[in-house]
Amino acid sequence: MAFSTLARAAYLFPLTLSVLHAEPSAGQGGQLADYQRSTALHKQLYHTAYHIPTQVSWQPDGKAVYYAMYTPQGQEFWQADGARPAPQPAFDPSPLAAKLSAALKQPVTPYQLPISNLKFSTNAAGLLLSFTAGPAEWEYAPATTTLRQARKLPEARYWNQRDDQDEAGKLVYSPDSLWVAFTKDYNVYLRSVKTKQETPLSFDGSAGDYYGSDLRWAPDSKKLVGVRIRRNTPHTLYLVRSSPTDQLQPKLETRPYLKPGDALPLHQPSLFLVAEKKQIPLPLTLFAQQYNLSRPTWRKDSHAFTFEYNERGHQLYRVLEADAATGHVRTLIEERSPTFISYSGKLFRHDVADGKEVIWMSERDGWNHLYRYDGRTGKVKNQITKGPWVVRQVVHVDEAKRTILFAASGRDAGQDPYLLHYYRINFDGTHLTALTPENANHAATFSPDYQRFVDVYSRVDLPPITVLRDAATGNVLQTLERADLTAWQQAHWQTPEVFSAKGRDGQTDIWGIIVRPTNFDPARKYPIIENIYAGPHDSFVPKSFMHNITGMHELAELGFVVVQIDGMGTSNRSKAFHDVCWKNIKDAGFPDRIKWLEAASRRYPALDLTRVGIYGTSAGGQSAAGAMLFHPEFYKVAVSSCGCHDNRMDKMWWNEQWMGYPIGPQYAECSNVTHAAQLRGRLLLMVGEMDDNVDPSSTYQFADALIKANKDFELVMLPNLGHTTGGEFGERKRRDFFVRHLLHQTPPEWSELPTP
Repeated sequence: MAFSTLARAAYLFPLTLSVLHAEPSAGQGGQLADYQRSTALHKQLYHTAYHIPTQVSWQPDGKAVYYAMYTPQGQEFWQADGARPAPQPAFDPSPLAAKLSAALKQPVTPYQLPISNLKFSTNAAGLLLSFTAGPAEWEYAPATTTLRQARKLPEARYWNQRDDQDEAGKLVYSPDSLWVAFTKDYNVYLRSVKTKQETPLSFDGSAGDYYGSDLRWAPDSKKLVGVRIRRNTPHTLYLVRSSPTDQLQPKLETRPYLKPGDALPLHQPSLFLVAEKKQIPLPLTLFAQQYNLSRPTWRKDSHAFTFEYNERGHQLYRVLEADAATGHVRTLIEERSPTFISYSGKLFRHDVADGKEVIWMSERDGWNHLYRYDGRTGKVKNQITKGPWVVRQVVHVDEAKRTILFAASGRDAGQDPYLLHYYRINFDGTHLTALTPENANHAATFSPDYQRFVDVYSRVDLPPITVLRDAATGNVLQTLERADLTAWQQAHWQTPEVFSAKGRDGQTDIWGIIVRPTNFDPARKYPIIENIYAGPHDSFVPKSFMHNITGMHELAELGFVVVQIDGMGTSNRSKAFHDVCWKNIKDAGFPDRIKWLEAASRRYPALDLTRVGIYGTSAGGQSAAGAMLFHPEFYKVAVSSCGCHDNRMDKMWWNEQWMGYPIGPQYAECSNVTHAAQLRGRLLLMVGEMDDNVDPSSTYQFADALIKANKDFELVMLPNLGHTTGGEFGERKRRDFFVRHLLHQTPPEWSELPTP
């Protein structure tokens, strides 16, 4: 392995960060030397932050935990069990490298294994690794150095395609193995395993209104649920691959791609009573305007089944229960909102004791919290968590101990409200126990029995510390790793600064980070570049230590100060904070961002508010371009990649969630295309021709509107690329654009720069 025990132990002592400063450059940035230093910085920082665990994985029995991390030798794999004084090497990577090299037919070195999704388990031979490498999943036994391909990876399924079940499919056996249910001729059939006799259970299926093949048996084998699906008209996205690798001529490719306002399928469950051969269609009364209807789930005692209804427009959400004797449907839980229910990021349900109680997540009091319902009456027994803070994830519900393990942020006064901490609480809301007290962002990986967990905690300005903790008390059982940033210090890396300022209302704290170049000189004036992503589905400013290179440090090195901010309209704060985005995507938190930048420039006069640039991709691309349309008095230069410049052109689920349904005037009001004539300043648009995340025509239509408005801009179409920031080519274009228009320097010729 890479280190002796003595040498390795040295890395476990606390590390004091003393950031070294290079001599300030005499120039104003954007020179060949700045580009060279930027490239050198990337090489110096890439995989040289050592002893930071990734791919943490517990053995199924919970006796040991394994993780990967980079050391000066490369990527290594370690194991810890809490009993030995220090972690130990998990396996020798050399034999695996040789096996993988032969299997993949490419060179593989022991300390740069091209593997991901690493999991550890045990079998009769001892330790067993499973992982992804190349086009397949593999299993490797270190004791015998045996490598075998477990399966080829299936072809990637188009991510935006809805799953509406096949018209005919697999045989579904009853739990008692006496019956087989299946679909045929668009209907549900039953076959006796003993007599082979087939009996139709439904007669109302047809080519356009068929029963899906996902049939659900009750545990008692006496009842069955099927769902009739009325097809919608599909929406097809057309993409022209200009430069295919296997032929000269371009190719036309298509994707199913629903956009806001498109028709959706209608699902109607039916209950089938086996003995009576009787069908009971469930009335649509409580779930008529469907965005989505979840698959039915039977109660263990077979008296009922449940499903969830997300009404189109996302202002009503119901958990429904259907009686297994009559088909009567009742509402167990109902959520309503005058704006939106954040189903895509804040949805959790756990049925306790076969539905006698339900643990449910809701923002009904203005913050995302947990509630306990009586599953028989549908009444709230108690609010489990409460206060001006946010439950972010439920890790585990322990029905026997009646406790909940969860992650939350914003509960610790004086801390960054986005920092993630872990807690345990009783069902009745008592005995809330903090398990991760340090002022940091915590990433926990729990043992299968939830008795212990590995906690990697850090901030952007605090190198990671990795500990093994007791999951009941949070007590540290063992310190496993402390980050080694020696190489980063030698590169004169500047620690990002966490900065907060009041937002548009003068009361709410807005949080972000400031990234400076290694030769930062407070006596100089630096243009500011904002890296923006304002999608309402999450918050985006990094909170953990950024040991994976993000590009912000390299961009700053050219002579900029780079910032990233979470304004109002993003998630993980109060419901009111989030609701700013409602039918108002163009807002993108800009009033808060501008206030934040003004406060930062007052604190640090080196930040030049007369030269502010912005860049982003996808929703960030929409916002970056929007900055030049709606706030041109503040933002002067923008680079927009793969932007959804008109929300009517983008995917249905994301846009109807935040912009509402039915389609109304708010869509045009928020469109960059509609407001193209308002462009001021310098704008660069980039788009991948094969983008099947955001329709590339969204960018082309924006460009068309700009041309018609007689506006000067630049457009770069990226052949063969999909949803992208532009790759290395796009990165060079972006940096040169900012150098040219914010620093007012002519970028060096690419031939003068190091090869990427």
